[in-house]
Amino acid sequence: MASAFRRPMPGFRDTGATSTDLSLIVGNTPDASLAFTNYAYISARQASLFQHGYALVSSPSGASVVFNVESHQALEEGVLALNLIQRKFLKVSQRDQVKVSSFRPFDAGFKLVVLTFEVDFARARGKAEEMDAIAFGKHLLKMFNNQVFTVGQLVLVEYMGTHYTLTVTQTVLDGQTESESATRGILLKTTTFLFESVPTTGIKFINQRGGASSNLFKQKDFNFQKLGIGGLDLEFQDIFRRAFASRVFPAHVIRKLGINPVKGLLLWGPPGTGKTLIARQIGKMLNGREPKVVNGPEVLSKFVGETEKNIRDLFADAESDQKTRGDQSDLHIIIFDEIDAICKSRGSTRDGTGVHDSIVNQLLTKIDGVEALNNILLIGMTNRKDLLDEALLRPGRFEVQIEIGLPDEKGRVQILQIHSSKMKENSFLAPDVNLEELAARTKNFSGAELEGLVKSAVSFALNRQISLDDLSKPLDEDNIKVTMDDFLHALDEVKPAFGAAINSLEMCRLNGMLDCGERHKHIQESLMTLVEQVKGSDRNPLLTCLLEGPRGSGKTAMAATIGIDSEFPFVKIVSAENMVGYSESSKCAMITKVFEDAYKSPLSIIILDEIERLLEYVNIGPRFSNLVLQTLLVLLKRLPPKGRRLLVIGTTAAADVLNEMGMIDVFNKSLHVPELKSEDIRRVLAYLNVFSSSDLETAITALHQLSIKKLLMVVDMAAQGEFKEHADVVYSGQKKIDITIFYDCLSDLT
Repeated sequence: MASAFRRPMPGFRDTGATSTDLSLIVGNTPDASLAFTNYAYISARQASLFQHGYALVSSPSGASVVFNVESHQALEEGVLALNLIQRKFLKVSQRDQVKVSSFRPFDAGFKLVVLTFEVDFARARGKAEEMDAIAFGKHLLKMFNNQVFTVGQLVLVEYMGTHYTLTVTQTVLDGQTESESATRGILLKTTTFLFESVPTTGIKFINQRGGASSNLFKQKDFNFQKLGIGGLDLEFQDIFRRAFASRVFPAHVIRKLGINPVKGLLLWGPPGTGKTLIARQIGKMLNGREPKVVNGPEVLSKFVGETEKNIRDLFADAESDQKTRGDQSDLHIIIFDEIDAICKSRGSTRDGTGVHDSIVNQLLTKIDGVEALNNILLIGMTNRKDLLDEALLRPGRFEVQIEIGLPDEKGRVQILQIHSSKMKENSFLAPDVNLEELAARTKNFSGAELEGLVKSAVSFALNRQISLDDLSKPLDEDNIKVTMDDFLHALDEVKPAFGAAINSLEMCRLNGMLDCGERHKHIQESLMTLVEQVKGSDRNPLLTCLLEGPRGSGKTAMAATIGIDSEFPFVKIVSAENMVGYSESSKCAMITKVFEDAYKSPLSIIILDEIERLLEYVNIGPRFSNLVLQTLLVLLKRLPPKGRRLLVIGTTAAADVLNEMGMIDVFNKSLHVPELKSEDIRRVLAYLNVFSSSDLETAITALHQLSIKKLLMVVDMAAQGEFKEHADVVYSGQKKIDITIFYDCLSDLT
């Protein structure tokens, strides 16, 4: 049968027969030597009240700590003597009052298994110092055995003639894991010590077992929200596992494993995804030296040999530190922003100086040469990984390569929460703002673009409080509210660089998508089937379809409609009209870039409009660009990276020419888009409702086979009438087209 009494939590009340609650005046320790005992001293008569020898001291500020209590003959009754460090932790001064009660540490559930101290000099010291963790732990055990320690408590200790201040940073009790929280516990002979040094002191611990060789990280955990980083949890896990896990362990453990720590980390991905932010925050998290940040072109110099010297100077501190301190050397972090500017593939630049080649050679020597450094971590950032010299990417150099891609929906929620957290804290964010909905509507937004979205929304909210008629009018700060409408307006302003080009697609179908009959409907359904196949099938990450047919039959409008209706986050149209005046190599580079951008999105559609124009094909000659042709043939067969899916839709009015070039066979499917027949024309004209019922049949009789583009042009010309009136009068139903004028316009265009 379970007991009806619950066991009291250790460290919070006396379990003896008598209860002691005193209000005592704080005094100074009666003797300087007593300051290093970590005891509290009291008068002889009052000391007898604490039968277990422990007292729980609580200050008005809310701080509490457990001290061993001893009597001292020099103390008056009603005085509790504490040293300076003890008073500092309790936030009290001499003559202040504190509450003191008897305390009994339980034998079970209160034993300290691990006690972690942060060690600092009590007085400022100018030089670094090595301390043997085992010897120091034995000294502390001799001094403080059977004392109770509380997280955050300050302790003064003298060791080998030097005074140190210890701060309790973590306590792990018997039967408890390190992830669980513990407030205090009692130090026993079985307790294991872990020591961390304040980074600025230069104290280094050797022979420390059971923990990190050094206090590598300033924080005990990675809180990405506090760091201002969202949507990169998996990337940070990879970075920690591959770049930092080996550095957390002591150097002698790593040597026994026969490996060297990672020296290079390359962050690559599209602009605005947070590469520079990650590198900056990694530098802040680590307890090494202050990171050296190098913007790629800064190391270049006009003087011969000066550029190479600038590279060597970046490593000078690390070399000196490793020579003097060996394995106890600090970690030196060097951050290269836009590293592709200085580390291009050797032999690729033709400036005649060979400076870029020398930079790569110098870096390789310092990172992985004969006298390689083990106390460095290089972090490079680029959005053009393909430009880097391949020797830099091999193991031992920038071996950890992490792609920082566009955030997914969950990541976008985190980023929006980070950028709106200040607004929420200060009650400027309206309750109707739904960040989850915004994240769903911001497909393919980078972190920088999401920040721009928040800024744009704030600008709308601020603008409501400003009167342009009277700028001297006082601003009402209390009524500033950023609403959901502000974010929706901001979505109209801020567009993602890797998003769907909706405006360009809408320009391809100015008249919308009309019902052109069963044949066109079947083609649209076939295209939507391909869209669903790309969405749901892991076996076919790449699908291609060619729409071929006479000019004006609606191929481009149909492809644009599929791009819009698919709701894919990335839809781009590649058209010759955007490449007027481009050389063949420039065209190839532009087409390749569109495909590379598509590979960065989980779902993408690329529309290759009028492929024969992209190939610069002309009948006279005939002539075409073989360079562009070969580029398209390669890209149409290249599978996207794992987890990415791509649909390519091509349009052409010269299918026979593409067939001779071998392009037709590259597409998975080819669909013929025909001109309109009489029944199709009937549907279109009935939908437009621009003829009277009697003239409709007459008009259809005159039109046997026509492209949709030419039909709409004839109707538009006829709608303007004999006196060139505005066509809206007809399209709104106020007036009908005169059949005679329609015949005249038809004869002019056909």
